[in-house]
Amino acid sequence: MANAVIQLPYTKNEPVLGYANGSPESETLKAELKRQSDNPLEIPLIIGGKEVKTGILGELRSPHNHSLKLGTYHKATKEAVAAAIDAAIAARKSWMNMPWQSRAAIFLKAADLLSTNYRAVLNAATMLGQSKTAMQAEIDSACELIDFFRFNVHYMRKIYSIQPEHNNEHVWNYVEYRPLEGFVFALTPFNFTSIGGNLPTAPAIMGNVAVWKPASTAVLSNYYVMRLLKEAGLPDGVINFIPGDGAQIGDPVIDSKHFAAVHFTGSTGTFNSLWLRIAENIKRNTYKVYPRIVGETGGKDFVFAHRDCNIKALSEALFRGAFEYQGQKCSATSRAYIPRSIWPQVAQLLKKRCSGIRLGDTSDFSVFMGAVIDEKAFKKIVSYIELAKAAPEEYRIISGASWDSSKGWFIEPTIIETTNPKSRLMEEEIFGPVLTVYVYEDDRLDQTLELLDSTSPFALTGSIFASDRAVIVKLAAALGEAAGNFYINDKSTGAVVGQQPFGGARASGTNDKAGSEFNLMRWVSMRSIKENFCPPEM
Repeated sequence: MANAVIQLPYTKNEPVLGYANGSPESETLKAELKRQSDNPLEIPLIIGGKEVKTGILGELRSPHNHSLKLGTYHKATKEAVAAAIDAAIAARKSWMNMPWQSRAAIFLKAADLLSTNYRAVLNAATMLGQSKTAMQAEIDSACELIDFFRFNVHYMRKIYSIQPEHNNEHVWNYVEYRPLEGFVFALTPFNFTSIGGNLPTAPAIMGNVAVWKPASTAVLSNYYVMRLLKEAGLPDGVINFIPGDGAQIGDPVIDSKHFAAVHFTGSTGTFNSLWLRIAENIKRNTYKVYPRIVGETGGKDFVFAHRDCNIKALSEALFRGAFEYQGQKCSATSRAYIPRSIWPQVAQLLKKRCSGIRLGDTSDFSVFMGAVIDEKAFKKIVSYIELAKAAPEEYRIISGASWDSSKGWFIEPTIIETTNPKSRLMEEEIFGPVLTVYVYEDDRLDQTLELLDSTSPFALTGSIFASDRAVIVKLAAALGEAAGNFYINDKSTGAVVGQQPFGGARASGTNDKAGSEFNLMRWVSMRSIKENFCPPEM
């Protein structure tokens, strides 16, 4: 009889392995990279635990090597979407009624499997399919996803323990945390395997069922996440895996009467379209419940420097924040505001740093940058660089600005100085290795802070660099609503589960903070219960 009040294992962040040349983890990863490169997969849908093959295929090719075919995947049809919804609803009651400690055991086991047997598998798939370096993959598809599994279990128990403070000798008050009435639609991006794994599993940990559409450019790694969850003991139908075209999947999922929530990471435009369709369906009385809408969308992330800052630390933060993983992080530094008095030193350090890196196949562990994700992204990013080259009166190329698509989608780390703080490159999300810098006059600090806060519609991440504490206080106050994740003397990237809950506001999303209990609270519907032991009789 499972009636113990169980203590969970102590929760801490997964250590990051170093992948030094000749290390055991390096050799294991290299062998797995070869195995996956030599053995392309045929990836099915997974609906109710069963493999489904529609015969409508998409190709998986490595972004840094067009000739490397990693496999094919079957695309969902409207009939498959309907089957996935039915499978989720069929699994719902048994899953929601499973004791919480049994749900916890599944995801704790998944974390342990990922930290051991699946570590090289997920990292290799992320490196090959999404062109991440070994270290970027290790941080993402291993450590962060392990942290999501472990910390979310910890947050589940923490939430369940939040109960009314006041009772008396005749009345007992308590709260139940029910899963949502229906299914959760998890719509996940290409750039983080950990986000792909977290968006369906965070609701599932709280007793919900999910329909998961992965990004088409991340199907390989996300499929391995499904295999991991199956091995960890996740029951059939709790999470249903349906890769495919957004137009074929999104509308029938959102239009289902069983739709209860969306957990989304992606573009602001797509999120706006989802919200509008949900609103239209509410008007038509489609749903049993008001759907929960949780989303993290775009960013135009900034660094603002004061003249008294540590110039070397600032330059390194700009370089790493802008160019790690080819600038394809939601949090990547895309615009910077640098005082004129220190800009020559900063520019020199940045040019030196950019000149010393290697681009190429991420299976070579000495490479710092791989390729951008696909041809569509490549063309978009290049168009912004071409725009800058065509307007020398407004832009000056500081470094990079070259590209090559002959073998992979390679774009050099590019730094552009602009004289126009409201230029397109300062306002619009590029999502690539392009950093635009506005050099401000030292005596126009206040005006530049106002300019930063009003330039872009986004408010995801940002950082400030200064030494004087009074200046730090001033900058932080002036930019209080400019970023949901705010860094002081650090780069704008690198949020860690359990340490910096992640999310932004304005056009960057609903700020529901993945990696915290606040996100998990969105996946429950509370029931307050009062039991009166001595009710009045007259």
